[in-house]
Amino acid sequence: MIRKLVITLLLPVSAWAADTTNLTVTGVAEFSAAYQTWDGTGFVKAAVIFAKAPDSSTNQYWRGTAEFHRLLFLLGEPTTTTNRQASAKALESAVRALQRAVQLDPALGESHALLSTVYGLSIAANPARGLWLGKRVMDQEKLARKLNPDNPRVLYLAGMNRYYGPALLGGKSEGLNLLLAAEKLFAAEAAKPGGPVEPRWGRSTCLVFIGKTYKALGKPAEAEQYFRKALELNPQDKLAHAELEKRKK
Repeated sequence: MIRKLVITLLLPVSAWAADTTNLTVTGVAEFSAAYQTWDGTGFVKAAVIFAKAPDSSTNQYWRGTAEFHRLLFLLGEPTTTTNRQASAKALESAVRALQRAVQLDPALGESHALLSTVYGLSIAANPARGLWLGKRVMDQEKLARKLNPDNPRVLYLAGMNRYYGPALLGGKSEGLNLLLAAEKLFAAEAAKPGGPVEPRWGRSTCLVFIGKTYKALGKPAEAEQYFRKALELNPQDKLAHAELEKRKK
């Protein structure tokens, strides 16, 4: 009985600690570098690495995360036929990976939160999909917030849902409250050490979306403050640079 207790105590307390294969660690490093510089090619490379890794909830989560960011990168680029095709592929891959992630580990709130947001982006790409995906957006978000109410990425992604989604989801004012709450949780998370495959993305982009939300609500001074806060955190944040460039025009 004592031996069983010792084994139990030695088990990893984090769901992410269970998956530390070389491919997983390499993929997370590739993604993290791409996130810092907002590099679309890096997001693709990370997604390819996770596709080759073992079929686990962690790897499927990270594959979905890489494809999600690849999609965000493409949405920020000029619209072309090639861009539209690549966006559709990234969206499809993100949905498939995240659906598999929640199938393998239904208790992983971040996977549900990401799935909620990619469903929302799928509706934005084709509003007719709202007929069958609208409820899934809110169901997945609700479950994510129930499972991980203090996770900064869960609240950040919920804020993104309000930014991109229709007013019936709560509107940009509610989205701003969620993003501001996420900002505080990101700061608390940054003060703690993380494992090699534990998520740490989202903080600077959350600040950008706070700025974008303030901008949409007609508060340009507050918006600029947050774009600059994002650059203080990550001087290479291309989204923040792009928003500040828009203000000069």
